Amino acid sequence: MIKVEKLSYPILIIAHLIMALTVVVVPFTATIFFYLITGYFTLRIFSNADRAHEALLAACYLTCWEVFLRMNNVLFFYEMIKYLVLIFMSLGIFYRGFSIKSLPYVIYLLLMIPSIVVASQAIPLGESLRKAVAFNLSGPVTLGVVAIYCYQRNIEVKRLDEILKISVGPIAMLMLYLFLVTPNVRDIVTSTASNFALSGGYGPNQVATALGIGMFICFARFLRERDFWTNVIDITLLIGMTYRAWLTFSRGGVITAAAMIISVVITIFILKRSSFRVSMLPKLVVLAFGVVLAWGFTSLVTKGLIDKRYANQDAAGRIKEDLSTGREELITIELEAFAENPIAGIGAGQVKYYRAKKDGILAASHNETSRLLSEHGAIGILSLLVLIFTPLIYRFSHRRNTYFYAFLIFWFATINHSAMRIAAPSFIYGLALLNVIPDRKKKRSIAKLNRWEKRGFRRSTSVPIIATPST
Repeated sequence: MIKVEKLSYPILIIAHLIMALTVVVVPFTATIFFYLITGYFTLRIFSNADRAHEALLAACYLTCWEVFLRMNNVLFFYEMIKYLVLIFMSLGIFYRGFSIKSLPYVIYLLLMIPSIVVASQAIPLGESLRKAVAFNLSGPVTLGVVAIYCYQRNIEVKRLDEILKISVGPIAMLMLYLFLVTPNVRDIVTSTASNFALSGGYGPNQVATALGIGMFICFARFLRERDFWTNVIDITLLIGMTYRAWLTFSRGGVITAAAMIISVVITIFILKRSSFRVSMLPKLVVLAFGVVLAWGFTSLVTKGLIDKRYANQDAAGRIKEDLSTGREELITIELEAFAENPIAGIGAGQVKYYRAKKDGILAASHNETSRLLSEHGAIGILSLLVLIFTPLIYRFSHRRNTYFYAFLIFWFATINHSAMRIAAPSFIYGLALLNVIPDRKKKRSIAKLNRWEKRGFRRSTSVPIIATPST
């Protein structure tokens, strides 16, 4: 069976761009692509000896594809990708087991049970308890299972690179699709509000979040890869994704991507050899130049409205009082619910009904932290502490994952501006828990050199020692 991650990078990207073009011309092909690719990954899981790695590969690809699939109404039901990720991760646990040290995440899952019990007593007449609970807990449960699967699981640098490599494909599809199906920018942009038309008719927040993931992966690959044409592809995709993310006029995903990129640069400067840091500087200069040009072009086509958006101004240039674009009021109501029910909360999925009683608006939460407090009470605080401190403590003894802080930042920032509406924050949180180890070939090379040194031979300065990207 062909392994897509082994294909050359240009072929992989071109194939996905052709798929996007096909979907634009014949929309029904999006459904065909989805079921064919899902079947392909499922077959690989059951036919490959390394089932754990195959499950992680499949889950990551589908996670990055979710927004594109929702945008094209492909999914059989709205939360389908979360459930597929849950199934794939469960298969990985079944075949390869999990670390007993992942017990904090087992406790985290158990802490959700009281909110289900409370919800069963408070669900409004005529509403479905199953739907209310499933919609609000699918993300947290997926996070728990992914974390159990990933915690202290060894993964070689090469394997992690392959996972990130194929994940660029579905986000490149989303980027090209937006270029092809959205209206002319000059005709459609009239305000600084989030723009659904330029987001392919789907939620700008989720679209910007997905593009932000692509921005980060392309940046990481741009720094690490030495092939010139691979660098050209990555920088082109990075600028294209950044441009389309800006045009959504949703800031959360863009700011999160920027924070991830900054965290990786800082991590590299702290952990890497000086030679690698020096070689990275020209690439950072090229990237900065490209981003500045892209911003200038975006400002031009939006008639300066993108500048006002990020300066928190309206179209007339007046400063907006609410930086959170309405989220502050929602969070305030959720904190009121917590104050009224501080122990076990008001129950899973109940905050939107509580909000409807307060202000007459039936709306889902934008902030997972405040939702945890309102629906789970003090138990929600304990859950949040588990999610924050477990990876930070783990980091003390497992420092090879260069992307650790980037993945953790993505999770925390995303759940606080977009809750857990898509699978990405749940899955990417788990990636921070992987134990990245050197590739087998490199380990053998280092061991051989060490044996020579023990026999009295000095290591030749002419023999290049390639820095492991994750050390």
